[in-house]
Amino acid sequence: MNEIQKAAVGLLYDANFDPEILKMRLKTKQTLFEFNQTPPEKQEERNSILKSLFGKIGSSFVIEGPVHCDYGFNIEIGDNFYANVNLVILDGAKVTIGDNVFIAPNTGIYTAGHPLEKDLRNQGLEYAKPVHIGNNVWIGAGVSIMPGVTIGDDTVIGAGSVVTRSIPSGVVAVGNPCKVLKKIASTDSQT
Repeated sequence: MNEIQKAAVGLLYDANFDPEILKMRLKTKQTLFEFNQTPPEKQEERNSILKSLFGKIGSSFVIEGPVHCDYGFNIEIGDNFYANVNLVILDGAKVTIGDNVFIAPNTGIYTAGHPLEKDLRNQGLEYAKPVHIGNNVWIGAGVSIMPGVTIGDDTVIGAGSVVTRSIPSGVVAVGNPCKVLKKIASTDSQT
């Protein structure tokens, strides 16, 4: 089993010294450099670069630059997606984002983590756990989403939150660590 296969099944893998992984990340960095340096008026070219990088990306999407990720092929994005500036997705494991998702600036989605035991960590080993973001989700500015988290449909994550555990559907959740503040009611049109 190679290192990327280990990552895909949640085993510790060599993320820092394995030549195959380093080559893959270098290729991704080059592709992202091209995207991040392509002028905003060349939107079709920018979109084409992202389509070549991501595992799946739906129709009607806007991703403002800069954007950063590790591999790209582990990222699947639905229709009607918007991400503001400085989106970071560390995609050692699958990151699935549903339809009608809006992400504010300076958001990080992290599948990668490191062992607590120093000898393993110092070997460059890490693990990856998938992240799933449902449909109709709004993620506020400066949010960090940690490995293994699922965010349910129709949910709002408040600015500055650190999402360390899964969040159910149809709620507003905020804080560090992020916790459910309230259920979203049909009367919550502007809050």
